Amino acid sequence: MITPGSTGRPLVMGTRGAIASGHYLATAAGHRVAMQGGNAVDVAAAACFCLGVIDHHEFSLGGEVPVLVYSAAEEKVFALSGVGCSPKAFTIDWCRRNGIDMIPGKGYVAACVPAVVGTWGLALERFGTMSFAQVLQPAIELAEEGFPMYEGLRRALAGGADRLRREHPTTCDVYLPGGNVPAIGQRIRNPGMASMLRTLCRAEAAGAPRGRAAGIRAACDAFYAGPIAEQIVRFITDNPMPDEGGTARAGLLTGEDFAAWQPTVEEPLRLRYRGLDVHKCPSWTQGPVFCQQLAILDGVDLEGMGLNAPEYVHTWLECAKLAFADREAYYGDPLFDDVPFDVLLSADYAARRRELIGPEASMELRPGDAGRGAVDYVGFDLLGDQRRALGLGARPDRPADCPGGDTTHVDVADAEGNMVAATPSGGWIGSSPVIPDVGFPLGTRGQMFYLDGRRPNALAGRKRPRATLTPTLVTKDGRGHLAFGMRGGDVQDQKTLQFFLAHVVFGLDIQRALDVPSFHSAHFTGSFYPRRADPGRVYIEKRIGADVLDALRRRGHRLTALAEVRENTMCVRRDDDRDVFQAGVCSTGEQACALAW
Repeated sequence: MITPGSTGRPLVMGTRGAIASGHYLATAAGHRVAMQGGNAVDVAAAACFCLGVIDHHEFSLGGEVPVLVYSAAEEKVFALSGVGCSPKAFTIDWCRRNGIDMIPGKGYVAACVPAVVGTWGLALERFGTMSFAQVLQPAIELAEEGFPMYEGLRRALAGGADRLRREHPTTCDVYLPGGNVPAIGQRIRNPGMASMLRTLCRAEAAGAPRGRAAGIRAACDAFYAGPIAEQIVRFITDNPMPDEGGTARAGLLTGEDFAAWQPTVEEPLRLRYRGLDVHKCPSWTQGPVFCQQLAILDGVDLEGMGLNAPEYVHTWLECAKLAFADREAYYGDPLFDDVPFDVLLSADYAARRRELIGPEASMELRPGDAGRGAVDYVGFDLLGDQRRALGLGARPDRPADCPGGDTTHVDVADAEGNMVAATPSGGWIGSSPVIPDVGFPLGTRGQMFYLDGRRPNALAGRKRPRATLTPTLVTKDGRGHLAFGMRGGDVQDQKTLQFFLAHVVFGLDIQRALDVPSFHSAHFTGSFYPRRADPGRVYIEKRIGADVLDALRRRGHRLTALAEVRENTMCVRRDDDRDVFQAGVCSTGEQACALAW
């Protein structure tokens, strides 16, 4: 039965646990592991590896996966740094010598060390109960036996099939069998992926006599300091591929880069809001911008405005512009960049920023002064200005027939009180070819670095780029309460915030809150190649109402009204008062699936 007031999906509820993920087969795999006795971390790992087999237009094991874990045993939230580092040789000087003024979003140059295997290895060792072999079994079966082609993947393949045939023959071997776009329901097998996963299992078995942790570390060593890294490096060295400008380049990653990278367990950023503690990954993601927006809005009478009323939407958009301007001005890998979160997340700073919100839409990019003086390296078209100064002309766009890349998500809660929010992404079939021996493409997350050494998030060797990937985990009275996230690049910390406010401030259950009409700003410089900004631009769903659209236009917002928005925003919730679990996925989430038990 559909929950009254929802828009198509039920509010899923259970008493022992819950999962939401970007594909129903991954959700089913997670439930299978839960029924075998796995905890939330085991379940999330299993679901993520399945997504890494079946979801290559949104995520592969060549990408990234920032993870937040609430450990019930320790009553604490931890951030796992699921973003790999750049090659040691990849520097601003290297780019200048090679005629690169903007890091491309296609090819091997922007590839960082794949972070997924090591991150889940660390998560399993530190917080899980199962072995790699146990959590990998569903993914191995999907790779060996095949999974049915589904609409989202087929749509991406059909849109980029000609380019894949020209440039990525190894990808065609897996996803365009016989050179044809598969029909819905046709089985897709990935023997290279299956072989790679079985290599991990064999390495784990060899190390297991020394204990579960030793086995997991042995599996990770096989990936980062053994045959898998060797296969990847050999392929990207021997098979140069063109970037957006048409220049063919080999990869810069080396075996030493793979061996040098290590995932870490870190302290998340935290902001208290209306009795809840909101936890985000540090500034190797954009995650803290969620907290900055909340801090500014904390002094606003949202209830008095009304959910998605014109004043609410206008105020929200102006707040987002301010917070994202600070993201551009200050965020970067904290191992390299000193980010002043003591100021940025303070009530005094938020109050000063709040005062800048006026009745009309701002057309400026306005980073704040966090105690270091005016910021002169942030602007709408600094990248374009640089190109013109070098006589390079306009930036080339991403090819129109290149399969798009996006992101997926996994949330899990278990009966012991553990909770996980993970946002896998990268390693897209449109950006880099499938490496036959391992069954996945490399990522291009390095495109998020800047080549201006004055600013944070500037390129440096073995540095983590500031990823857009941004899970959220919320605790209540010191216990795991909400885990949520979505795809969408720069949009993620905008639409998940809208969900959070609809649920927490306006009292909608999580499914109804996920289905509230949404909007987002494209005012600031985008994180992906070709790094454009669109001052004042707002993308907004038409179903929010014509009166709201008209009122926003009168305030000066440049609106693009959308008839339909495909979203995969998802959430799990634990209600300790009733000992009930809830799970939900946005009703336009296509193959995304929520389950409770």
